[in-house]
Amino acid sequence: MTQQATKLVIVTENLLLKKIAKIIDEAGATGYTVVDAGGKGSRNVRSSGRPTVSETYSNIKIEVLTPNRDMAVKISDEVAAQFFDDYSGIAYICSVMEVLHAHKF
Repeated sequence: MTQQATKLVIVTENLLLKKIAKIIDEAGATGYTVVDAGGKGSRNVRSSGRPTVSETYSNIKIEVLTPNRDMAVKISDEVAAQFFDDYSGIAYICSVMEVLHAHKF
């Protein structure tokens, strides 16, 4: 069984994870994936390499599969409104052709 979906990607500071996870859950998404992230942007360079003194200052990438674009935009808008003026972060949407094994989605 397959299903169409929209993927929302949020790259931001690790210290926001719990707050963003709450927004994702409240929007009705069934789950998300979090991985360490690093790179360069308007707020300088962040490394994803280990070891670090504190994970508080590391970056993460959160990927959320949503059943439709509206849910992805709702989550993104809420995250941006609450955090992106004061913390580094970016969000973008990718079209997903089909989710395989969608019975778990």
